[in-house]
Amino acid sequence: MTRPISLIHFQHSVLALAVYAACMPAQAQSAEAQTSIAVGVGAVSGSTADRALFDQYSGIPTDSDAAGLLGFDYSLRQEEANNWMELHGSDLLIDTRELNLDWRRPGDWKFSAGYGELVRNDPYQVNTGLINPGSAAPTVEALLGGAGTGSNFDLQTKRSALGVGYTKIISPRMQFAVDLKSENKSGSRLFGIGMNCPTSYDPGCSGTTGIQVGWATLMMPEPIDANHSQIDARLSYALEKLRLSVGYYGSFYRNKNSAIYPDVAGNLYNPVGTLLPVSPGLLGYLNQPISLPPDSQAHQLDVTGNYAFTDKTRATFKLAYSAAMQDDAFVGPSRTGATSLDGRVNTALAQFGVTSRPMPKLDLSADVRYFNKEDVTPLVAYNIAGNTPYTNQNLSGRKSNAKLQANWQFNSDYRGTLAADYEFIDRNLFTASSAVAGITALRENTDEAGLRAELRRRMSETLSGAISYSRSNRNGSSWLRDNSGLGVSGVIDFADPAVVNGIFAPTLADRQRDKVKIYADWMPTKDWSVQFSAEDGTDKYTSPSVYGLRDTSMNHYSVDWSYAVSFRVQLNGYASRGVQTFNQSRYAGYVMSFENTSTTFGLGFTAKPTNQWDLGGSLSYIDDTSKYGQTLDATADAYTVASLAASGGLPDIDFQQTTLKLFGKYAIDKKSAVRVDFVHQRSTYNDWAWGYSGVPYTYSDGTTLGQDADQKVSFIGVTYLYSF
Repeated sequence: MTRPISLIHFQHSVLALAVYAACMPAQAQSAEAQTSIAVGVGAVSGSTADRALFDQYSGIPTDSDAAGLLGFDYSLRQEEANNWMELHGSDLLIDTRELNLDWRRPGDWKFSAGYGELVRNDPYQVNTGLINPGSAAPTVEALLGGAGTGSNFDLQTKRSALGVGYTKIISPRMQFAVDLKSENKSGSRLFGIGMNCPTSYDPGCSGTTGIQVGWATLMMPEPIDANHSQIDARLSYALEKLRLSVGYYGSFYRNKNSAIYPDVAGNLYNPVGTLLPVSPGLLGYLNQPISLPPDSQAHQLDVTGNYAFTDKTRATFKLAYSAAMQDDAFVGPSRTGATSLDGRVNTALAQFGVTSRPMPKLDLSADVRYFNKEDVTPLVAYNIAGNTPYTNQNLSGRKSNAKLQANWQFNSDYRGTLAADYEFIDRNLFTASSAVAGITALRENTDEAGLRAELRRRMSETLSGAISYSRSNRNGSSWLRDNSGLGVSGVIDFADPAVVNGIFAPTLADRQRDKVKIYADWMPTKDWSVQFSAEDGTDKYTSPSVYGLRDTSMNHYSVDWSYAVSFRVQLNGYASRGVQTFNQSRYAGYVMSFENTSTTFGLGFTAKPTNQWDLGGSLSYIDDTSKYGQTLDATADAYTVASLAASGGLPDIDFQQTTLKLFGKYAIDKKSAVRVDFVHQRSTYNDWAWGYSGVPYTYSDGTTLGQDADQKVSFIGVTYLYSF
């Protein structure tokens, strides 16, 4: 979503002078300094509910109707000392503030530093009786007055990032660069838990009856208090024909919250809204600790470069090795005896490419890539169902890719391209002591080969275009059946009803993909420019089952244009429409035809009626609709038939948004100006996942989650700009 405050592109500030005085020694040399500052105020209309979508990244506090606006730019060039410094600040008085410093001596060194904040407000409104929501120890108590009688709670996350970078040119052939970044993230985000008793893992957990609750969903906002730090260092060296660089990248994630420790009271609402005691078995599950993302780290070393064999033939290469580790301690006792996952994944990458122009009309390129992932995490029996233990799965594997492309310039008007690519994925042997659920069979290997042909033509001095067609086919090795902790079997009876009616992952199934794309660029006059594109594609899936995902399709059409009415007035616009469909079915269940249609439209203008005035604006509209066409498989049971007949199937999900943006800038004199920005936004959104017909989603403790279907908000900002 577009940030409204970014409409006021704040420039410049006197604050830079003080910063510079602290950072730089005094020098009595000729210098050229430029400073500009922007100060103002912005106001927003509408209630918190009206502003839910608008305020996701606006930077304006949700409990405030106004905000101060402050930004600056400062630059200083010292010609004799060959120093150049730039300092930029924007949105300094709101929650999306940024401050950046760029200080350099061209040809010698460069230093950069930056600080930024970003606040995201969740658009859904929460009404709850939770005590200490968003903490690591929340208490769940049912709202005695029923849904909607609790207090409001805002789900919000805040990022604050600090980064520094330094580049040093050691010699004309050698350069060293290092970048450090550390980002803190805090707040809370949407999360929850749920359980339905009895289960196959615990038949003694009692289900729902007329006197107790055996099924529940509870909101449990995830507490966020984590840091992600990164380091990127690179040493580059250049010879006459060889360019080489050696790099290190490190990533370190630290989470101060290892788990959520809920305290769930003994009474919750059943599905029809009656407050009842919770069955002891269910209550035990709901009060278990909930693990949060553990600490982790990753390290990578790489060597990259290119070599010029001749002035017409060049090669590129990359070798990399990385190790990712997760050895944070488990939360609570483990029945396996293991105290940590002790996870480690090593990866190796080798890539080599060649580009050549052996003839004036012919360009050739080739690229091969090999990626090997080695999972060395110890195998431990974590899950126990009855007397059969299952271990975690070893996820080692290899992927190889190869690409070839040839371009031929037939003449000044025609250019053709022919490309081929191949991909082979080896997922390694299935871990014999592991098990999978919800799927009928697996594949160890898949391979995919594709071809693409393209023709570009300049049809006239003002019109050019291109058309391309591509096709790829994916196949694979034999299907293997999981034998529940005893490995896999390659023996599959394709006449077995369990196979014919089974579930096969579409990422492993045979697939034929076809795609055609047309592009045109028309410039009838020096004032007109129009670009048009259209593409259409289909995927067809084949597996041993007659069910599952059968086919998908997509099409997208777009046009962009601009027109210069005069040197003072310019117009522009765009329009696009895209459709995606998925057709799938399930044995004894639903036949689903999903269709998503997205339509966008926009108009804009800029004008300078006089030398003192600058005007501009835009009007944009988006309509995104998801439709769920549902019928039933012939084997569906009576309950499923009755459910579809009673509900009519899943309703559509619609999102429409219209946004009007206007600005005007008046130059008072050569140094000062006033700018006014106005934004008006209307949104309509209905998502049945979190509410239907104005009724928000209700959890088992009476907590509700939803948002207004119709939202309307306006923003106006006035800024004074001064430069010297």
